[in-house]
Amino acid sequence: MAKRIRRAAVLGSGVMGSGIAAHLANVGIPTLLLDIVPRELTKEEEAKGWTLEHKQVRNRLANQALERLLKQKPAPLMSKDNIALIETGNFEDDFHRLAEVDWIIEAVVEKLDVKKAVFARVDEVRTPGTIVSSNTSGISIAAMAEGRSDDFKKHFLGTHFFNPPRYLKLLEIIPTEHTDPDVVAYMKSFGEDVLGKGVVMAKDTPNFIANRIGTYGLLVTVREMMQGGYSVGEVDSVTGPLIGRPKSATFRTLDVVGLDTFVHVANNVYENVEGEEKEAFRVPEFMKTMLENGWLGSKSGQGFFLKQGKDIFELNYVTMQYEPRKKLVTPAVEMAKQAKGAAAKLQTLVYADGDRAGTLLWNIIAPTLLYTARLVGEIADDIVAIDQAMKWGFGWEQGPFELWDAIGLEKSVRKMQAEGRDIPSWITDMLADGATSFYQTKNGRLFYYAPGGYKPVEENEKVIHIRRLKEARGVIKKNAGASLIDLGDDVALLEFHSPNNAIGADIVQMINEALEEVNRNYKGLVIGNQGKNFCVGANLAMMLMEAQDENFFELELAVRQFQQALMRVKYNPKPVVVAPFAMTLGGGAEVSLAASRIQAAAETYIGLVEVGVGLIPGGGGNKELYIKRLNSLPRGVDVDYVKIAASVFETIAMAKVSTSAAEARELGFLNHRDGITMNGDHLLYEAKQAVLSMYEEGYRPPVRKKVPVAGESGYAAMLLGAQSMFHSGYISEHDLKIAKKLAYVLAGGKVPYGTEVDEQYLLDLEREAFLSLIGEPKTQARMQHMLVKGKPLRN
Repeated sequence: MAKRIRRAAVLGSGVMGSGIAAHLANVGIPTLLLDIVPRELTKEEEAKGWTLEHKQVRNRLANQALERLLKQKPAPLMSKDNIALIETGNFEDDFHRLAEVDWIIEAVVEKLDVKKAVFARVDEVRTPGTIVSSNTSGISIAAMAEGRSDDFKKHFLGTHFFNPPRYLKLLEIIPTEHTDPDVVAYMKSFGEDVLGKGVVMAKDTPNFIANRIGTYGLLVTVREMMQGGYSVGEVDSVTGPLIGRPKSATFRTLDVVGLDTFVHVANNVYENVEGEEKEAFRVPEFMKTMLENGWLGSKSGQGFFLKQGKDIFELNYVTMQYEPRKKLVTPAVEMAKQAKGAAAKLQTLVYADGDRAGTLLWNIIAPTLLYTARLVGEIADDIVAIDQAMKWGFGWEQGPFELWDAIGLEKSVRKMQAEGRDIPSWITDMLADGATSFYQTKNGRLFYYAPGGYKPVEENEKVIHIRRLKEARGVIKKNAGASLIDLGDDVALLEFHSPNNAIGADIVQMINEALEEVNRNYKGLVIGNQGKNFCVGANLAMMLMEAQDENFFELELAVRQFQQALMRVKYNPKPVVVAPFAMTLGGGAEVSLAASRIQAAAETYIGLVEVGVGLIPGGGGNKELYIKRLNSLPRGVDVDYVKIAASVFETIAMAKVSTSAAEARELGFLNHRDGITMNGDHLLYEAKQAVLSMYEEGYRPPVRKKVPVAGESGYAAMLLGAQSMFHSGYISEHDLKIAKKLAYVLAGGKVPYGTEVDEQYLLDLEREAFLSLIGEPKTQARMQHMLVKGKPLRN
């Protein structure tokens, strides 16, 4: 049985090594980060009188990596406090300490001889049973283990993280023929359950899965651009979100990755394959010229694109000069933008014969699909691993085989055959057997095609798919904004599905109906969904329209009903667990704060951001954040209500949004009872388990009690800070007006310090302030600006 991983070490403190160390720290694993000992002093070190024997000099590389972790954006650490879990050292003084850890991860330079030398030393000091892995992006895992001890080989494998390790979901695990199957199984479950990764089992072939296909697809795109006479900007305008790929599309992605890195990865395949495939990985001459010029992309200030001021220029690969960026606008592009759903968009594009965009995309997609099909069995055992690798590693919305299903397998193969393209025999056999898609769903279970028939997709038991649940069990209740679904084990799920999951009257109605149904027939309720974001707040357009029409009676009623619904959530006799993830803003944060417990995804960006549109929270958010901070204090300590109110005031007035669930805890949106789920795919499962555990423990709703407030002295203190910012020119007159309203609500009005007030009184104050602000022309201008421009207006 594999050792349980409690401590780890990372060898090499470059971008990947330090990023992996940061992610291990994010999940609470103490990590030793080692690098080589410098051979020369810096000028700063000389000035301090240090020698090459000084500890700070010897640990310089790892120490500098730690400093970078605190400055990097996006942040590798989920909380800056996590850096305390990373200890630095060097390969000479601290190598013996590898005997203390349970997992050693190598992330040194991508050279086989260097890696083998490192592993020879590791083999001498590691404790038997310690797992050792390489983070190589494509060098042979088996070759690295040659000459090592039997115990080393049994516990050795590839663990290829994608950069940045915190944010990219993919972890490719590459065992060798000597790796103990128990070690492989343990690392897969550890990767999914502890590290929060999407784990794919890859074979020990050049560049494994994602980089093999991703690199091929990029080089096909470059060649098609050159042969079809397209520009860099034209290609990027149609190879991004339009076809379900990231906004960085093709060449912006290369600029972010770095041309030097890309060429290294491409050459790794080029040197290890033969014939036609070898030619496909040959890097075009103009890219070699870019390398010689040092035009590597973002890290060198220019690459395929060059930013000058606010203008972005694209590289003309013929003249090697920069020109204004172009876009490809064709009838097929315009039609695809109007089409509903990914499949309709793709079909509109790839079958648009004679259209410049359609021709480009077909000539990129067709060869990539065929190449991928030829690699099934060679780079991975099945199509599922390949699809998952491309989605989790490259941010594709659909993997190659899912995309093939979307454009229609039969129709596309007919077109490929008509063009004389070589179709892999297993696909023609599949079609001959009457199988016309790679995937199919039966009774809420997903199946994939493998030679011989369809097999069920094996998934971690913690993965729940709402769409498949609905197909298998139906829906208990639904309206345009939300659905109530049976989650199994007598737990119900309330799913938001309005545009952007924005809260309107339909969602409020379903909250009330869901609670009634749950209290009659279920143990508890989970509020969650699987949209792009949990909830971006209230329906801003609807509120603005009502305010402009001066329908304040309707607005007052809507706000009151939202407040009442969330009070019902808070005091519901059965547990309600909210499962937020990604953007959880405004009303989304208020729904979370009202719950019995929050089970947040690690990547949860929560905040009460209403000030940005000239408002304050209106659904109880001010009150709940204040109460949550009060309740987080140890019993028996002297409470300074002014200090608590002022800290909540600062969070709301500055529209602070957490950059992770860990930071949400620091901001007071989560407390010690709330949970954090590292793997977003496990979020609903863990929220459901939280409901069940609370129910089994005999859940009792909180007892209604009065809330002590800061009163007049608190109001004065908060106002003083706001007026100081106004007089210093940091905030506008309208900002000051909003700040006064917010301070009044948080202070509990003009009452003496420490007065205990009813929650309903605080809700009334909040609602009155919200309604008075929404009637202000400057607030309405801010709301309009946010709806049109997508960013705040300072007025």
